[in-house]
Amino acid sequence: MNKNQSYFIQINFFIAVVATAGSLFFSEVMKLPPCVLCWYQRICMYPLVLIFALALLKNTKDSFKYGLLLSLVGLSISTYHNLLYYKIIPDSIKPCSEGVSCTSKQIEWLGFITIPFLSFMAFLIITIICIMAIKQEKSDEK
Repeated sequence: MNKNQSYFIQINFFIAVVATAGSLFFSEVMKLPPCVLCWYQRICMYPLVLIFALALLKNTKDSFKYGLLLSLVGLSISTYHNLLYYKIIPDSIKPCSEGVSCTSKQIEWLGFITIPFLSFMAFLIITIICIMAIKQEKSDEK
C-alpha cells in the first residue's frame, strides 16, 4: 500500500468516527430521537469505523471496496432523506409514518446545516475517497 492510500484510510476512518460520534451525541446527549432513515444511515456508517480501523491495523487496501459499498448505500439513503427534508420530493412517499418524522427540523445551523445534510456530506466524502483510492490502485497496477 502506498502513502496516499494510507492517508485515504486515515481520512475515511476519521470521518466515520466523527459521524458515528456525532449521531450518538445527537441521540444520547441531546436526546434527539433518530427517524427511520437516520437508523438506516447509521447501519451503513457504524461498520465503516470498524472497516477502516482494521485497514489501519492490518495495512490493507481492500477496505476501500467494502467501504465503497456501504458508503454508496448510505449516500443513497441520505440523498433520499435530504430530498424529503428539503421538500424536493413530496411527504406522501416518506417511510416515517410512525414515530419521529423524517422531515422534522431538529437542528439547523447557519440555515442549511442539518443532521441529514451532515450525514450526506460524510457519506459523499467517504465515497469520493474510496473511488479515488480504487482508481489509484488500478493505475498503480499498470
